[in-house]
Amino acid sequence: MADTEDLLTYLQRGRDAVVWKLDGASEYDIRRPLTSTGTNLLGIVKHLAMTEAGYLGSTFGRPFPEPIPWSDPTLELNADMWATPDQSRDSLVDLYRRVNAHADETVRTLGPRAEGTVPWWTAKNPVTVEYIMVHLIAETHRHAGHADIVRELADGSAGLAPGNSNLADGDADWWGDYRSRVDDAASEFL
Repeated sequence: MADTEDLLTYLQRGRDAVVWKLDGASEYDIRRPLTSTGTNLLGIVKHLAMTEAGYLGSTFGRPFPEPIPWSDPTLELNADMWATPDQSRDSLVDLYRRVNAHADETVRTLGPRAEGTVPWWTAKNPVTVEYIMVHLIAETHRHAGHADIVRELADGSAGLAPGNSNLADGDADWWGDYRSRVDDAASEFL
């Protein structure tokens, strides 16, 4: 398996990508649902904070020391997937960063082979820190992809990271032509 620091690096890249998607977006654009299931940028951050606090906290007997009210299972479904008006961008990003630091400390303190139990899983227990890190890397990067699409839907911004869009180097006209070619090819199947 990969070195623990390598796993932490990949997890951090996903975390940074998700938070970066908020940069420069309006309060409305980070909160508004842009899919039929309500996916929104700030909700992704809120969800990942709760998820990471559970997986690299309570699972290994190191609960995150602050309450995360939306993790209460008696709340409405998806309470963790959107931000209420009283939950600010800064407060949710700051919480996510504190959860990240606590999670990283769990990994470094316990080591990759430490075992824990995920109470909401029935098939795979006990789990190791290493196993949960791989799970969280996949989960975080999956949501980073969601965030990329939602941000593009909100205001056209796209890309992998600051200074590295990882997209073809085309101007607005090139992208318009490209999209038209893709649409024309798909229209052959109408």
